[in-house]
Amino acid sequence: MLVKEVYETLRSSPQWNQTLLIITYDEHGGFFDHVATPVSGVPSPDGIVGPDPFFFKFDRLGVRVPTIMVSPWIDKATVVHGGNGKPYPTSEFEHSSIPATVKKLFNLSAPFLTKRDEWASTFESILQTRTEPRTDCPERLPTPARIREGEAKEEAKLSEFQEELAAVLKGDHILTSYPEKIGKEMKVKEGKEYIEDAVKRFFEAGRFAMKMGVDADQILQMKPSLTTPSSNP
Repeated sequence: MLVKEVYETLRSSPQWNQTLLIITYDEHGGFFDHVATPVSGVPSPDGIVGPDPFFFKFDRLGVRVPTIMVSPWIDKATVVHGGNGKPYPTSEFEHSSIPATVKKLFNLSAPFLTKRDEWASTFESILQTRTEPRTDCPERLPTPARIREGEAKEEAKLSEFQEELAAVLKGDHILTSYPEKIGKEMKVKEGKEYIEDAVKRFFEAGRFAMKMGVDADQILQMKPSLTTPSSNP
C-alpha cells in the first residue's frame, strides 16, 4: 500500500516527467542467492576494522537485494544485470550507487561521502535511452491483497528473536536473569507493553538529560541503567 500510494501521488504530480522513483530493499530477507558475493576489489567505506577475533574490514559485498526503478524515461521491462565495470573494473551496483548516481546526474562538486560510493557503479544510463517520456505508465496500481486475515495473535508466545529484541531495547539483556527468566513466558501482548514501556522510559530519560545540559548526541549512548528505574528508595 505504501508503494501504491507513493507511486500514484507521483504519477498525478506535474513533476512526473522529471521523476525517478527508486524502490530498494535494505536486506535480502533470507532468500537464497545463487550468485557468489564479490569479495575482491571492494573498498572499505572508511577504513573501519571490526573487533577481535574477526577483524572484519568491510571490504566485501553481501547477497543481492532487489531494486525497482520507476520513471517515464525508462523503457518498459528494462532489466539491468550489473555495473559493467564502471567507474572501476570491480565496481558493482550496491546501495551506495544511489548517492553516487545523484552526484553524477547533477554534477555535484562536493566530494564523495566514502570510498564506497566513489567505487559504486552508477545507473544514470537507464534514463538516457529515450528522447521523450513514456505516456503509457498506469495512473493507478492494483490494491494489494492482505497478507494476514484477522488481528495479531496476542496470546501467542514471543519468538526467540522477539525475546532478544525486547530485552535489548529495554536494557535487560545485561541482567543475570536474562535469558532464563526475562521474556521466556512472555506473550505478544505483554511483549508489546514491555517495548512501549522501554521507549517511554528512554524518552523520559532523554528529556531529563537534556534539561541537565547533556549534549543531544550523547543521549543515544546512555547506558540502559540510566533509563531503568532503580530499586533503591
